[in-house]
Amino acid sequence: MDERVASRTAERVALRRALHQIVDRPVIFHDPLAMRVIGEGAAREILARRDSEETVAGRSLRAFMAVRSRLAEDELAAAVGNGVRQYVVLGAGLDTFGYRNPFEAAGLKVFEVDHAATQAWKRNRLHEIGITVPPSVALVPVDFENQELGEQLRAAGFDEGAGAFFSWLGVVPYLTRRAFEETTVYLGKIAGEVVFDYALDPNLLSDLERAGLEALSRRVAKVGEPFRLFFDPSELEVWLKGLGFGWLRDWSPSELNARYFQQRSDGLTLQGRIARILHARPR
Repeated sequence: MDERVASRTAERVALRRALHQIVDRPVIFHDPLAMRVIGEGAAREILARRDSEETVAGRSLRAFMAVRSRLAEDELAAAVGNGVRQYVVLGAGLDTFGYRNPFEAAGLKVFEVDHAATQAWKRNRLHEIGITVPPSVALVPVDFENQELGEQLRAAGFDEGAGAFFSWLGVVPYLTRRAFEETTVYLGKIAGEVVFDYALDPNLLSDLERAGLEALSRRVAKVGEPFRLFFDPSELEVWLKGLGFGWLRDWSPSELNARYFQQRSDGLTLQGRIARILHARPR
């Protein structure tokens, strides 16, 4: 992506999270700030074009963006219950957790990591809607391809020996393998717990699923943020266990449907097998 401009895909994710709040019942991921943070103009846009998002593919994509945030925050809550007091959001975009942090009184510090241009855009958006960045939130500018994550986090006050939970949502498919490996090596080194989503190797998909992935790939490439990284789950498991992650839960769409999308009257569900969510803990 162009490092001088804010991420276009981060904006699209925020729009879909906001749309989820108003069209899906019950919500999978409740975010009371989702509509405010996208701004009035964007809110009018999604309301005007909401019908165009009601295709099978559009609903499934919105459902996936909602459920990955829900799963990450569910597991974060468990980690906080076990004493974790540092939460790192890698590729934060317009994520709002730091401004509705239910664990602030317990001392949970939030580190939002993203490209500098995207963070400047977010600061402006927060200012426009009257939200001040609280002392419990640190905005950490990092270019995953060209900067060392640990160095930037330490400079922002991150304690590598104190334990931490990382969410890394909507980022991995856009990275080079080198950037992914360097980041996961760092997480393994500091024994960080992480939830991230990834795209399945196209060779493992059906013809219909591959066509869906190709269509989505064309859309993100058109805005200058192409998909670059895909995984075979077994390959990923070997890599992470080699870094010291002794416990892994790799959630398939069908497993996520069973946990989060049962007994719905609106039919919202995940379709296909294009993306998965992986939760990894150190030994």
